Amino acid sequence: MNWTLALPEIVLACCGLAILVFGVVQTKAQPFLSCAMLTIASFVVTGFLVLTTPDGVGYNHIFVNDDFARFMKILSLAGGALATMLTVGHARAMKVERFEFPVLLLFSTLGTMMMASSGNLMTLFIGLELSSLAIYILCAFARDEVAGAEAGLKYFVLGSLASGLLLYGSALVYGFAGTMEYGAIQQALGAEGAVPLGLMFGIVFMLAGLTFKLSAVPFHMWTPDVYQGAPTSVTAFMAGAPKFAAFALLLRVMAGPFGHVAPQWRMLVEAIAILSMLFGAVAAIPQKDIKRLMAYSSIGHMGYALMGLCAGTPEGMRGTLVYLATYLLMNVGAFAVIVAMQRKGRGLTAISDLSGLGRTDPGLAMAMAIFMLSMAGLPPLAGFFGKMMVFYAALNAHLHVLVLAGVVSSVIGAYYYVRVVKVMFFEDGAPSFDRRPLSLSFLSVGMGVATVCFLLVWGPVSSAAQAAALALFR
Repeated sequence: MNWTLALPEIVLACCGLAILVFGVVQTKAQPFLSCAMLTIASFVVTGFLVLTTPDGVGYNHIFVNDDFARFMKILSLAGGALATMLTVGHARAMKVERFEFPVLLLFSTLGTMMMASSGNLMTLFIGLELSSLAIYILCAFARDEVAGAEAGLKYFVLGSLASGLLLYGSALVYGFAGTMEYGAIQQALGAEGAVPLGLMFGIVFMLAGLTFKLSAVPFHMWTPDVYQGAPTSVTAFMAGAPKFAAFALLLRVMAGPFGHVAPQWRMLVEAIAILSMLFGAVAAIPQKDIKRLMAYSSIGHMGYALMGLCAGTPEGMRGTLVYLATYLLMNVGAFAVIVAMQRKGRGLTAISDLSGLGRTDPGLAMAMAIFMLSMAGLPPLAGFFGKMMVFYAALNAHLHVLVLAGVVSSVIGAYYYVRVVKVMFFEDGAPSFDRRPLSLSFLSVGMGVATVCFLLVWGPVSSAAQAAALALFR
């Protein structure tokens, strides 16, 4: 049992407990800022450990550390750190200025890391629940806000249902395969002649539970209301690290233990991807709230990312990983602008509140325009490269209907992204926003520069994604 493989998770868990104790014993009224800074430092230290921990399988084959796990852990840590930075400066306005908030973000990120290294159906479920339970609390953290309490309750009820589906599917797979280890399940399925019907039901239930976490159609029903009601920094976090971890599980499980039965589940994943892309594009058009628009946009983006899984090749997996990396940049940057939408200390989320931003705050408007156009897939922004890679992988796999649906969805989706740009630069001006803290300026500028200059790092990111994808097929 090589316990050092889980050293990053062990260190992050210990840091979380230490920060929790630190917050409790503080004599200050609100030790939020100190705990938030310590949380960000913990993410940085853990990221360094992730990069230096060797490959291997430990804890009796339930924990896997490889290039794929490393890539997804770095994305999850980056999402957690950036969401914490989003909170600093506007925690009081969002009514989350308590030291438990960054600690919950930390433990949710810890769960996503366990999911990325899962080698067993039981660790899959434990990591998923550790991440989800923290997010349930985070959604309702502003407990005096009716919308926040409603968002937390909706996510808790529907998330519990999805967890039950996933657990029931895992039980069916265990019953027919006789093991919970991914490698052993793969060998059992490879030795089978015809795939038992009960096992296919188990795969379908597991797929339903995981796609709920991705907010993919038809398990998307919670997304708009929860995105709108939760604190904005929580929404930014939910759209990042937990979805990356759910994708890590989905890719590892479907390409690994269930890779031998790909013809049986590929059509189902294709249908989910097509419906997610089309529904996300069409349903976002009438939205007047920017957070609800981002919710439907997220549904569509998950459909695009699923195209790589449908291809079922290392090239497709690489495209999905690059797409997730670019989505992190665009998503965090857009939510940094949304957090900055404050007037007289009150948060605003209506798209009309962005009217005239190009005149009152040209820098913030330019950053938002970059993120919107990148999400639409315009070259040479980061979003273009992610879409290009998943489209190319799907074409090489002869999934022409899937590619056609993706192209149509991209054209439709461009309308509501460009509409936000139109509101900012071509409509009558609304009053200017409050002065924003330095952290938000840093995030919006930093993510904007990274989105514009992604071509400069496309090669290294693509190489890392290629190594991660190949690790799934060893």
